[in-house]
Order: sequence, then structure tokens, then C-alpha cells
Amino acid sequence: QLQLVESGGGLVQSGGSLRLSCAASGFSLDYYAVGWFRQAPGKEREGVSCISRSGSSTKFADSVKGRFTISRDNAKNAVYLQMNSLKPEDTAVYYCAAYRVAIPTNSCRWWGMDYWGKGTLVTVSS
Repeated sequence: QLQLVESGGGLVQSGGSLRLSCAASGFSLDYYAVGWFRQAPGKEREGVSCISRSGSSTKFADSVKGRFTISRDNAKNAVYLQMNSLKPEDTAVYYCAAYRVAIPTNSCRWWGMDYWGKGTLVTVSS
């Protein structure tokens, strides 16, 4: 079964940190770029970060720049989102998603995903 599974969410105080993991099973992330998304209650889903297939290129939403980092470990078939200096407005369900990249490029995007995880809840208390 081809799937992505997120983990690492939870309750944290404002200013704290969390590290989210996105693990793939049934397929290799080596050939995929990966994005992180979030959806807060009553709001639309938004792109938070993404990493290219090679890992050489990353992108971040303005709201998280300087606070979040993204990385990948192809040996572990996983992608990580390190979230620092968390704010109450970061509270959301966080999803990872992946799309296949036939020819590696120095870019990533937040549309046209092939696989989605079911999400992990991040709650930041004030």
C-alpha cells in the first residue's frame, strides 16, 4: 500500500519547537519532491514548505520563513519539518504530500500532488 504517514504533532507552548516527520511506505521518496501543508480550523489548506527531489531547493511560506526548516533523509525514506518559535497561529493539522519528478529540478511546488498523508495535529498554546 502506497502511503505517507505524518507524525510528531502535539501540544506545545508558544515559543516552543516540534519536529514533524513524513514517512513513505510502499514507494521510494527518492523520485519525489515533498511538500508540507496545513489547515487551520475554518481556513483553507495552505502550503507551508516544500523540498525538491534532490533536496537542493526548498521553499517556505512567508509566515514561517526563518522559523521552519525542511530536510529529507532518503535512506530513511522520510522528510522532516522542524518548527521553531511556534506561535498560536501555527495551530493546524499538518499534512505532507509528494509528487513524482521525472527529471530532477532545482524547484518544488505546492500543487499537483500524487500522494497525501492523513495529517498530524499541531496545537500551540499562548
